[in-house]
Amino acid sequence: QVHLLESGGGLVQAGGSLRLSCAASGSIFSVSAMGWYRQAPGKQRELVATITSGGNTNYADAVKGRFTISRDNAKDTVYLQMNSLKHEDTAVYYCNALIYPRDTDPVYNYWGQGTQVTVSS
Repeated sequence: QVHLLESGGGLVQAGGSLRLSCAASGSIFSVSAMGWYRQAPGKQRELVATITSGGNTNYADAVKGRFTISRDNAKDTVYLQMNSLKHEDTAVYYCNALIYPRDTDPVYNYWGQGTQVTVSS
């Protein structure tokens, strides 16, 4: 079994910062790309940022220049530093990871349980 455990969400005022963490645990051979997605009430889940195992990053236009994704490959952990937060960043943030549980397995797509980020205006 593989699990993604997120932490770091909460309530913050507009202009403030939060840092999300997501650690993968369990039966893991290797972790490929990791990322963060978010879902606001009444909206579809959308990509926030992704990072490959080699450190290449991709960001949604809405967060470029404000959010930074990073990872610690030794800890199978991905981070999302969120600065200059806006009310429209309010959403449930989900961690995502492409993981090979064993060297003989294909890659599987895993999701965390989600962490609430609320930005008050």
